[in-house]
This record gives sequence, C-alpha cells and structure tokens, in this order.
Amino acid sequence: MLDLTWKFFSQTGSIDTYLLFKELEKENMNEPFSFDEELAEVDFPLT
Repeated sequence: MLDLTWKFFSQTGSIDTYLLFKELEKENMNEPFSFDEELAEVDFPLT
C-alpha cells in the first residue's frame, strides 16, 4: 500500500496523498511484521 501511495504522490504532487503516505508509514512502524514477512513466516515458521 505504501508503494502505491508514494507512486501516486510522486506523479501528482498531491499534499493529501503525501500526508496519507506518512500516516500509513507511521502505522507500519508500529506493526511487528510487514505483510511480506507474515507470508514468509507462514512458509517457513520460526520456531
């Protein structure tokens, strides 16, 4: 989601999109895993 938001901002220069990007980025910093890491853990569980 971050990549899509950043790409949209870089193409349009929309301040609202940039603020959304920063909000999403901040939320992702609070999460222990990204979506890709969660998928990797399903394939190769950490024990």
